[in-house]
Amino acid sequence: MAGPLARVVATRVRGGIAGPVARVLPEEVPVALVYDGTTHAVMLASPSDLEDFAVGFSLTERRIATPADIAEIEIVAHSAGIEARMWLVPDAGRTVLERRHALLGPTGCGLCGIDSLDAALPPVPPVPAGPRLTVAEVEAAVAALRPAQVLNAEARALHAAGLWRPGRGLVAVREDVGRHNALDKLAGHLARAGEGTAGAVLVMSSRLSVELVQKAAAIGISVVAAVSAPTALALRTAEAAGMTLVGIARDDGFEIFTGQGRIALDDGERTPRHAAG
Repeated sequence: MAGPLARVVATRVRGGIAGPVARVLPEEVPVALVYDGTTHAVMLASPSDLEDFAVGFSLTERRIATPADIAEIEIVAHSAGIEARMWLVPDAGRTVLERRHALLGPTGCGLCGIDSLDAALPPVPPVPAGPRLTVAEVEAAVAALRPAQVLNAEARALHAAGLWRPGRGLVAVREDVGRHNALDKLAGHLARAGEGTAGAVLVMSSRLSVELVQKAAAIGISVVAAVSAPTALALRTAEAAGMTLVGIARDDGFEIFTGQGRIALDDGERTPRHAAG
């Protein structure tokens, strides 16, 4: 099975002069999510932490309620890709059959297999009250992610999802060519390790799409912080769930798009407002 990175030689042109340069690129392969012998989705993903990916995808897509619904996982490599084979306990297996879909999704696709507009935007569950954070804690959470992106440090083309806790720092990080895949891998790792999400911050290296908000809500995340902005639909979805979204996080600050009450601002600072979508 291929590793998550490939080493190649490219031709670099600078000032009209060409020469060879060693480059590290991320691998991406088709990964089939197979439940009880039936393929339900095929995603393009980085070939690492695939058991975490299988469990996390199953949780955030609501195929299962807990990791205990999966009786066994087997990762099987083929010439055309990789199968993540899962055998479910009987009740969970019946639920999955009711939601069966099978297709090849683009990298990090968050809506693969959705066949109706209503199914694309299901109601999100309300998130827990969550932590009340200081500005310094939000900044620390965001700053902790980049040094932990080991694969991206070499390839410069992977997203990351991390869980940060006040007093503990960064608990876990997962990387993938797709931001949704990175979050699924993180969710799977946390569930398998018995690490809850209460009181923690989800930190993302990407923009905040509605699919990321949906997946974060599915695992009980109350605060999401990212280096880029949310979409307007992601913001409205987060508001409906009672989630805090922090975006455009840089060394000199960040912007709060919704759920400002969870972040303790200094006296005299104005509550940020966003335009209606």
